[in-house]
Amino acid sequence: MRARWDRRLTREGRGTEGGRLITISRAACLAVGLAGGFVLVGCSANGLQPSLAQAGAPHANHRQSWIARDAKTTDLLYVSDEGTNDVDIYSYPKGTLVGMLTGFSFPEGECTDKNGDVFVANDDEQNVPEYARGGTTPIAILNDAGYYPVGCSVDKKTGNLAVTNTFNTSFTNGAVAIYKHAQGDPTYYTNSVLVYPHLCGYDAKGNLDVDGFNTSFAFQFGVLPRASATFTDVTLNQSIGFPGGVQWDGNYVAVGDGDTNTIYQFIIAGSGGTVTGSTPLTGARDVAQFWKQGSTVIGPDTLNADVGFWSYPGGGYATQVITGLSQPFGATISRKK
Repeated sequence: MRARWDRRLTREGRGTEGGRLITISRAACLAVGLAGGFVLVGCSANGLQPSLAQAGAPHANHRQSWIARDAKTTDLLYVSDEGTNDVDIYSYPKGTLVGMLTGFSFPEGECTDKNGDVFVANDDEQNVPEYARGGTTPIAILNDAGYYPVGCSVDKKTGNLAVTNTFNTSFTNGAVAIYKHAQGDPTYYTNSVLVYPHLCGYDAKGNLDVDGFNTSFAFQFGVLPRASATFTDVTLNQSIGFPGGVQWDGNYVAVGDGDTNTIYQFIIAGSGGTVTGSTPLTGARDVAQFWKQGSTVIGPDTLNADVGFWSYPGGGYATQVITGLSQPFGATISRKK
């Protein structure tokens, strides 16, 4: 997970030192290895690694989006791949590749609404495209200018779309964007403790659970209650090293730890969160945004370059693995109508 975080900072021309974000200078780019706690991430010949979101920068691929003719007859698993700038589409639960969406610039978290429409956090393009189930061109593109979107979740009751932005384009803080009915311009919500929101999930009551980082880049959790404009800072009684996925599992709030590749189940009440169980993703190395579907949890693994299926909540070794990816990040399922 740290490697994925460093890759993210690399493309944004940043590094970390003592828990602080710093700009990577040309001199630092010439350094070799680690010095004085400085984590050196990739550099270009001119010093900073440019972002693909810069004006005039091309996309990494020019392939056509496609979908198999009979794909809509099954549930569809969408997996975002940062390494190829694609979203791969698989039949579920079989795991056969049946389509691909192209033209993204670092696609990350994904989510679906009650109609099966799919939203993709298109990080470097600072937008969130929406695709109809089985569609190959966006039916809408939600603007998130000024921020880098990472995760998303849809409130099935209101249709509101929440998007987590870990950073703004000045890298001073992040925000959660709420698009009413998943349309138009968003309302942005910030918090002085949960400064860098990472991933999120709505619970059954319409509360938005969010994990991320505080000002020291340590794990932080918060809740944006339904119909509220103010976050509740939440202390979990289980230590989490690196914020992973967040999803309501039908009974509890499931929160992933990217350091240990474990999903914990919490009861959230007021400003406290009590762990009730855990799901170890044995064999995983870097699961980011997981997706729980019935008694299965699906975990894109950036370092293993695959997507594992684990029993939920039991965990253990993966029961099925989809291979052939580059740097998968997010997953969501669009159900057959």
